Amino acid sequence: MTAQLPEPTPRPVPSGELRASHDDREAVVEQLRDAAAEGRIDLDELDARLEQALTSKTYGELELLTADLPKPPSSAAENLPPLVLKGGMYGASRGPARWEVPGHVIAHAGVGGASLDFTRAECRLTEVVVEAYGETSGVTIVIPDGWAADTTGMDPGFGGLKNKTTPDRLPGTPLIRLTGSGGMAGVMIRHPSKRERRKLDGSATWD
Repeated sequence: MTAQLPEPTPRPVPSGELRASHDDREAVVEQLRDAAAEGRIDLDELDARLEQALTSKTYGELELLTADLPKPPSSAAENLPPLVLKGGMYGASRGPARWEVPGHVIAHAGVGGASLDFTRAECRLTEVVVEAYGETSGVTIVIPDGWAADTTGMDPGFGGLKNKTTPDRLPGTPLIRLTGSGGMAGVMIRHPSKRERRKLDGSATWD
C-alpha cells in the first residue's frame, strides 16, 4: 500500500492579505472624504481613491490608499491598557457582567483555566486582539451572535483550537483577532450556549 503523505499545515494568512469587509471599505471611504474636505487630497485624487477603495478586497489594498494620510483620532477604548488574565492555580475570568473592552486582551490559562465572556461587554472598537494561551487548563472565549472571529494567527499547539463561531458578522460589530497558542489544553471560541442565552434574556430587563 502507498503510504499517505501528511496534509500540509495551512500557513497563517498575513494581516495585509486578509479579506476586507463592507464596513472596512466604508471606513476608508469616510477617511478619504474627510481628507479631501481638509484639503489634503484634491477632487480628482479623491475620485480615483474612492473607486479603488470600493473595489479593494484586502486590508493591504485599503492601507495603501490611506498610507500618506494622518490616522483618525483614536477612541478612548483604544487608549485603554491591555487586559491581562492569569489563571494561576484557581482560574480567572472576565464577564459576563458588563466590562469595557480594550484593544488588546491577553489570557493565560495556567493551572486553573481562563474564560473571557464578551456577551455583555461594552466594545467601541472595530477590532480586538485576543492573545490566548491554553497552557495546562485551557481558555474559553464567548462572543455574541453577530460578532466574528479571525483565528488565522493562532497556533493550535498540542491542545488545539476549537472555533465554533459563525462567519456571519453584523455591521458595526467588532472582529476578534485571535492569536497565541493552544498549549496543552487548547483554546475554544464560541457563541453563547442555549442556557447562556436564556440567562442573558432573563437579565436584560434588569439593565
